[in-house]
Amino acid sequence: MRFGLFIPQGWRLDLVGIEPRDHWRVMSDLATYVDRGDVWDSLWVYDHFHTVPVPTDEATHEAWSLMAAYAATTSRIKLGQMCTAMSYRNPAYLAKVAATADVISGGRVQMGIGGGWYEHEWRAYGYGFPSAGVRLARLDEGVQIMRDAWRDGVVTFDGKHYQTDGAIVAPRPLQDGGIPLWIAGGGEKVTLRIAAKYAQYTNFTSEPDGFEHKSQVLADHCRDVGTDFGAIVRSANINVVVAATENEVKDRLAAVRSRISGLTGEAAADAMLDSMSTPQAGSGTPEQLVEALQKLRGLGCEYVICYFPEAAFNRSGIELFEREVIPALG
Repeated sequence: MRFGLFIPQGWRLDLVGIEPRDHWRVMSDLATYVDRGDVWDSLWVYDHFHTVPVPTDEATHEAWSLMAAYAATTSRIKLGQMCTAMSYRNPAYLAKVAATADVISGGRVQMGIGGGWYEHEWRAYGYGFPSAGVRLARLDEGVQIMRDAWRDGVVTFDGKHYQTDGAIVAPRPLQDGGIPLWIAGGGEKVTLRIAAKYAQYTNFTSEPDGFEHKSQVLADHCRDVGTDFGAIVRSANINVVVAATENEVKDRLAAVRSRISGLTGEAAADAMLDSMSTPQAGSGTPEQLVEALQKLRGLGCEYVICYFPEAAFNRSGIELFEREVIPALG
């Protein structure tokens, strides 16, 4: 099992109380820390513009700007977004941006891509909010454009939603075969079928029954479209609040709640914390997390991406996870 780590960027109110002028120092220091060793395989950011669980005036730093910055300031670790919203950028343009970041990084960029879902920011930024069918159709077409652009260096495509006419993407990515595609989401009829057709990686729920079911749906789609299910790496995200005792875990969760509740309101803060308060979601003692992740690994999960809500303020949870969880699974 391999592990990635989300760098706090503000989207989940994880930079609250830190002056904006200090945000990049905090983010880049953590990126340097995870890049230095060989514990973490990848670092990740979110592709969002407005905070959750509710929009606030707090900063949310833009994903692909961060990709370029991390490409220039790290040397080993892979760089991903979980996940880029296809409709936020023209796919030929996105292919160009990603290829440039890949060259800067020396061939370490990953393409996390999905249909997008956060209606508030869609409308606020003037993108409208088309139906799920349209968003996913754009995802399918956009992935084809990026794949062909990275493979051939030029792409012509005449789709319902996107058209290109000899778009030159030079330089191409440094990675053989182009940038790896992580197609994220668990939509069973469309998203997982798109993943079956094009993905090297998928990303869906860490809940064991759900993970097992989504895996079977993906396998069925792979059989239908003629691709190799076994070649697709399945991954999941978890929200890690880890401590030596269950009482300390509760105290750490309470501290996270206290930091955000003044911005989100009590009900939204409670809902956000409830979603991350079990070992299956990522919170618990090292022993509890090892047990939960071993079960997930037994279901075919090969990759886990960890979000630590305390990361900008306190690395002790990351260090404990590195010492006592990853060695039991890596």
